[in-house]
Amino acid sequence: MYSLTRPYSSIILALLSLGLFFSITINAQIPPGYYDGTQGLSGTALKSALHDIIKNHRSQSYSSLWDHFEQTDKKGNGTVWDMYSDIPGGTPPYVYNFTASDQCGTYSQEGDCYNREHSFPQSWFNSGMPMKSDLFHLVPTDGFVNGKRGDLPFGDVGATTWTSMNGSKLGDCITSGYSGTVFEPIDGYKGDMARSFFYMATRYYSEDGSWPGSPMVNGAEPLPWARDMLMEWAENDPVSQKEINRNNAVYQIQDNRNPFIDHPEFIQSIWGSPSLIITENSLQIHLWPVPFLDVVNISIPETILSKDLSVTVTDAAGKEIKADLDFGPDRVVIHTTTWPRGFYLFSIRSENGVQVLRAIK
Repeated sequence: MYSLTRPYSSIILALLSLGLFFSITINAQIPPGYYDGTQGLSGTALKSALHDIIKNHRSQSYSSLWDHFEQTDKKGNGTVWDMYSDIPGGTPPYVYNFTASDQCGTYSQEGDCYNREHSFPQSWFNSGMPMKSDLFHLVPTDGFVNGKRGDLPFGDVGATTWTSMNGSKLGDCITSGYSGTVFEPIDGYKGDMARSFFYMATRYYSEDGSWPGSPMVNGAEPLPWARDMLMEWAENDPVSQKEINRNNAVYQIQDNRNPFIDHPEFIQSIWGSPSLIITENSLQIHLWPVPFLDVVNISIPETILSKDLSVTVTDAAGKEIKADLDFGPDRVVIHTTTWPRGFYLFSIRSENGVQVLRAIK
């Protein structure tokens, strides 16, 4: 995770999160106190706490999903929101209506009918309940495209063997750590799929011992290559209003929520780098909140804070940013209200060396 050089120690902390988090928390209809008990937690402790919050949801019958999709996956024009045919901001090649005649059924080509896609395939959990009907990983999709995906892992495709009308691909995986055949949704929906996988890993945490898994998951938990890819997908495709609305609708049906739509920063808190920097001198530095908005707090051990200390901030292009600093007894507070959104490097220099923290606004 880090490397040491002389004369300074340099440790890079990737505090990746989503730039839309602050607007999301305003628009999402999170019940008061829903996430009580998660404050200050990270890693397995946070995943376990979230599991206890979202487990024991109201399981639905598999046949009822056709009706539920009309609550959870309806576009503004009343048609089915199919992520395997939709083109965000453009015109989809075909559309479906919430009618029995548009439901699969049989199909021979794209545009024939839509069915119930398990983004986390049934064969990975032996088609058991309540997983089989859990709406957080079930979405309406074109039956032909769904059939092409089958139970293949998601992945980034290199050599393409087939492409859907909206640009979803089938082919050899170029994601480091796996080289088999994978299915790649379009960029506009990769984050949606990623957050559904992190939901599955959390909702069924400690309940997946008998699941056969796949080349992408061990039980419900993404394998390292898939975890890193899904984290990147979630970062590059932030939570959309579609996901927020869907999360609220599924909550009304199942009485549980996808925490990674409400709080996308939980992904980094559980699966990403810890928010604690440990230098070769066992000194600890912590930056928060993640992501930041108006201020950044950097806790500094007294042994460093009392020395000749400087903090330099640069943007992703390497340009130094003028920083308004307040030094407290145990931290440095940096005022960031006027900074544009983006990635920033915080270089903290003292006689103990230099630590570099990377964070996002």
